[in-house]
Amino acid sequence: MSAGSGAARDETIDHTAPPTRTGLRRLLGAVVLDTRPLRVAPFRRLWASTAVTAIGSQLTAVAVPKQVFDLTGSSGYVGLSGAVALVPLLVFGVWGGAVADAVDRRRLLLVTNTGLAVTSALLWLQAAVGLGSVWVVLALLGLQQAFFAVNQPTRSASIARLVPVEQLPAAAALGSTVFTFGAVFGPLLAGALLPAVGLSTLYLADALALCLALWSVWRLPPLPPLDSAPRRAGLRDVADGFRYLATRGVLLASFLADVIAMVAGMPRALFPEMAERSFGDPPGGGSALGWLYAAIPLGALLCGLCSGWLSRVSRHGVGVTAAVVAWGLAMVGFGIAPSLPVAAGCLAVGGAADMVSMVFRNAILQAAATDEMRGRMQGVFTVVVAGGPRLADLMHGTVAAAVGTRWAASGGGVLVVLLMVLSVVLLPAFWRYRAPTGADH
Repeated sequence: MSAGSGAARDETIDHTAPPTRTGLRRLLGAVVLDTRPLRVAPFRRLWASTAVTAIGSQLTAVAVPKQVFDLTGSSGYVGLSGAVALVPLLVFGVWGGAVADAVDRRRLLLVTNTGLAVTSALLWLQAAVGLGSVWVVLALLGLQQAFFAVNQPTRSASIARLVPVEQLPAAAALGSTVFTFGAVFGPLLAGALLPAVGLSTLYLADALALCLALWSVWRLPPLPPLDSAPRRAGLRDVADGFRYLATRGVLLASFLADVIAMVAGMPRALFPEMAERSFGDPPGGGSALGWLYAAIPLGALLCGLCSGWLSRVSRHGVGVTAAVVAWGLAMVGFGIAPSLPVAAGCLAVGGAADMVSMVFRNAILQAAATDEMRGRMQGVFTVVVAGGPRLADLMHGTVAAAVGTRWAASGGGVLVVLLMVLSVVLLPAFWRYRAPTGADH
């Protein structure tokens, strides 16, 4: 009798446990970050190269504007650094995409990663010897951005060769999540390290991380063009890319959405001045500066860790629109925030919205462009994503010098909302856009 009761209990447990575990797995799968692309070894290596440099790159992203502000005492010069970085992004971003379509993408990644490491080492050297020239800093920043402008579209254009089309939103979320992980802890680490080891060490850490990333890139498989043998990338190829883009209204609209969000609403050029004059940082830098730089990526990171649901959303146009409007409202809140915690909270909400927008925009680009054009489209994407904030640096720095930082930040947020609503009215096809299925692709 006792044995029979035990058997009955065991049978009951065996019968009910699997559905419970299955239900839990389904719940977690609907919420937690989708890691399926990491099962693909080449993508995992590409992702790992981003992970290694995630924190280091953000140390430099804090160090450059901080050094410029220390040398000049002006947010206007910090904004000028954005303009200096914008020129190589515009030139080499588009051309770099054409190169990525014409040569083996793995080789191009190796060359540009090496260039990024060398320029970070030179930034460290000028800071370590106390050169004290803002123009040297700006020149090295421009050179670094030229390498970045070729590296980024090459890296992004490789993804669709490595994972299935239905996993593209998940792959985009994985890449952005690891980058934003670094963007959270990099600025916080920078704020802690600045008083202890000095600004030059931040550049050195970035250079070392870039050297380590070369190993992951080296282990990628060859990624030559699918349509033909490697060829030269000239102005005709660049022009072909723009003609192709002109026929893809949804791609144009997705780029426009990011231009609106970043150019009108990215207030990062104001962070050094606001950290010191609004939130009480000492002149040499401190925790407020770190929190301001970390807040946007912190919100993006938290959203990325809970991004499993994004793979199940088919209305990508609606998703981008709602996310950009949410970003604008968050920047309004940041501009009028009375304290550092409230300001950081608004920036974090904006970061979560930007993560949603980025995932859907990247998925639209990867799915809508053919492989022979994907590098050039990623080049335009890089110009928009990286160049937009540079224009914002110039605009916000200039406006802040005239009317103050709070008006510059909150006014930009209002402009984002108004422009995004207007763009949807004028481009209704983007609002109606749905993601293709694997069969469609």
